[in-house]
Amino acid sequence: MNSIITFCSRYILLYATLGPLLFMSCGQKATETVEIRGVYGNPKPFWDKGFNLNKLGVNAIFVHSGSINHDLMKRARSEGVKVYAEFATLNGKNYVEAHPEAWAINEKGEKVGAASWFMGVCPTEPTFRQYRFGQLRDLLLEYDLDGVWIDYVHWHAQFEEPEPILPETCFCNHCLDGFSKDSGIEIPDGTTSDKALWILNNHDEPWRDWRCKVIYDWTYEIKNIIKEVNPKTLLGLYHCPWDDQEFNGARRRILGLDYTLLKETIDVFSPMVYHRRMGRKPEWVQENIQWFGNRLNIKKGFYPKIWPIVQAYNNPGVISNEEFEIVLKGGLAGESSGVMMFTTSAVAEDKDKTEVMRKVYTSLMER
Repeated sequence: MNSIITFCSRYILLYATLGPLLFMSCGQKATETVEIRGVYGNPKPFWDKGFNLNKLGVNAIFVHSGSINHDLMKRARSEGVKVYAEFATLNGKNYVEAHPEAWAINEKGEKVGAASWFMGVCPTEPTFRQYRFGQLRDLLLEYDLDGVWIDYVHWHAQFEEPEPILPETCFCNHCLDGFSKDSGIEIPDGTTSDKALWILNNHDEPWRDWRCKVIYDWTYEIKNIIKEVNPKTLLGLYHCPWDDQEFNGARRRILGLDYTLLKETIDVFSPMVYHRRMGRKPEWVQENIQWFGNRLNIKKGFYPKIWPIVQAYNNPGVISNEEFEIVLKGGLAGESSGVMMFTTSAVAEDKDKTEVMRKVYTSLMER
C-alpha cells in the first residue's frame, strides 16, 4: 500500500511540474523538445550592452563566416553557446565582376542583372566551385564549429520580396554542355537564345530536374567536405519557404530546390519565414512550419530537423513586440525543434524586443 501511495504522490508531483507544458499555445513545444534558441548575426550588439547570452536564454548563434574570429568563439563558448557559421554559397556579388565567366546567363543570352540586392552566380562554373569549396575547407580547419549553414543555395533569383524576381537561368556554355551530357539530350546548333528556347519548349521537365540536381550536388560536395574535415559538424540550409504550388511551383522550377533530393544531405532545414518581407501575416509562420514538417515527414528526435529563422528586423515597416512574439513561437510549430531570429542588432537595439526574446527563450530552458 505504501508503495502505491508513493507512486501516486510522485505521479501527482510530476504532472504538476510538466502538465502546463502540455498546453502551450502558438505551436510552442515542451522544454525537452526545443534544442535551439538562436540569434542570427554577430552577438556583439548584445555584448556591447552588457548582456550575457545565456542570461537571455540564447544557446546558439548563427554568424556570417566572415565575422567569426577566435575571440568570438572563445566568448561564445564561455557563455555555453553553440556557434554555427553562415556560409554564403552561391552569392556572386563582387565575384562575377572580376570573373565574368561565372556570370549567369538568361534565356535571351544576356548576363542577368542583380535581382533586387542579390547577385547570383552560375552554379556550374568550375573555377567558382573550387573557390567556394576552398573557402569552406579553410573555415572548417580554422574553427571548431557546431555547424555550417549554407545560404543563397539556389539559381539566380530573389524570393525575399512580396513580388519575387524569377529569371530563367542559366544558359551559359557550361550549363548547356552539362545538361546535354547528363541528360543525353543533344541540343541543336544556334544562338544561346535559340538553344534556351528549344530546351524550354521541348525538354522543360528534364531541364528542371537537371537544375535541381546541380543544386543538390553543391550540398552533396559540401557534406563530403564536412565529413572529411570535421564529421561532427552539422550541415544546415537557409532556404525559400514557399510550398510546392506558390508562384507556379517556382521554388523547384526556378530556384532548383527539390526537398526529396536535399533531404539526403541536409541535417537541419532553416526556412526563411520572413513574414513582412514576403507580405504575409505573422500567423503564416506557424502555418508554414507545420506544412513543411508534414511535407518532408520530419519527426522530432530524428534528422533532418527544422530550425526556422524569423523576422525581427524592421523592414518593411515596423515589427511590433506582439508580432515578434507570434513569429518566434510560430517558428516552434509542428515538428520544429529550434528557432532563431533575424537579426541580433534589430533586437539588441530595441529593449522591448530584447525582453520578448528573453521571455520566450528563458521559458523554454530546462528547469
